[in-house]
Amino acid sequence: MKRSVIRIIGAMTLLAALSGCTSVSYYAKSLDGHLQIMTARQNVERLIKKPSTPEPLRNRMAAAHEIRQFAVAELDLPDNDSYRTYVDIKRDYVTWAVFAAPEFSLSPHIKCFPVFGCVPYQGFFDPKDALREADKLTAEGFDVHISGVNAYSTLGLTSDPLLSTMFRFDKTYLAGIVFHELAHQRVYVKGDSAFNESFAVAVETTGVRKYLRAHGDSAGLRAYERDRQRQADFLRLAEGAKRELGKIYQGAGTAEQKRAAKTAAIERLRAKYRKLRDTQWGGNRDYDQWFEAPINNAKLAATSVYNDNVDEFIRLFELCGEDYPRFYDAVARYGKLERDERMDALKGARSCG
Repeated sequence: MKRSVIRIIGAMTLLAALSGCTSVSYYAKSLDGHLQIMTARQNVERLIKKPSTPEPLRNRMAAAHEIRQFAVAELDLPDNDSYRTYVDIKRDYVTWAVFAAPEFSLSPHIKCFPVFGCVPYQGFFDPKDALREADKLTAEGFDVHISGVNAYSTLGLTSDPLLSTMFRFDKTYLAGIVFHELAHQRVYVKGDSAFNESFAVAVETTGVRKYLRAHGDSAGLRAYERDRQRQADFLRLAEGAKRELGKIYQGAGTAEQKRAAKTAAIERLRAKYRKLRDTQWGGNRDYDQWFEAPINNAKLAATSVYNDNVDEFIRLFELCGEDYPRFYDAVARYGKLERDERMDALKGARSCG
């Protein structure tokens, strides 16, 4: 899976696991998985200075250290112990997120927990556990989607480390993850994943732009904006498919007729993607894996959680004069509104205050 698709999924999956449980076993496994990572941490500055550190790892740690300092100095993100240690987890993903939605609905199946509220997924450190949960939900009639995740946040409850999975692409990608995860420590509204994730993606996006400009990396900035444009194109395709499927689900017809119409709509989505890829993207195949794998309501619903309101937060950032402390204060004020009011208020904002 390519970089842009992974960022659509988001990186806070284990908040649910660390805040509560649907069973004692689930909680115990989640806590054990987190503690295994925490006990394996190595200090980043020591790794940089240590003579025996392999040069590629030393270079990665130096980049991470510089990004972490930039986050504090330029983005006013928390100056704490998070992302100042490193763990090689020796696997492709740190967690696996299980999303579910009814067969004829795009509303995600919600899981609720005592500290962090309700979230539209459940996270697992062990892929076998994720598969078992997926099988259970499938047997109950849900559409199910499993996604590998590269990072997670505990909102500063523990000193979250850098993970080897966060270094799978370039320095721009690493900066985006660090800025995104630290943003969750700055503002978090219990039980509103769409608000929290859109805010974090806005910090990530504006932060990466500022970081690349500060380093005079015009080529990197152009590449980043191309990635963002492809992501926007992808999301428009997904939104169009969701609107079409919504009409099918709300319309007349038997279950069999709706299933056939659903299959046809998903195939039209794939055809539209191939046309977009070949005519406007110059054959870029970053999203091929997403479209070649099974597509269902759960997978489509997952695209909305982290991206639907990013532009509104970026607009607020601009209204705040691109001043991060003022922006965070404004976001926190919106977060105190009732859930059914806060996004309407944000969309109607005419000033930072």
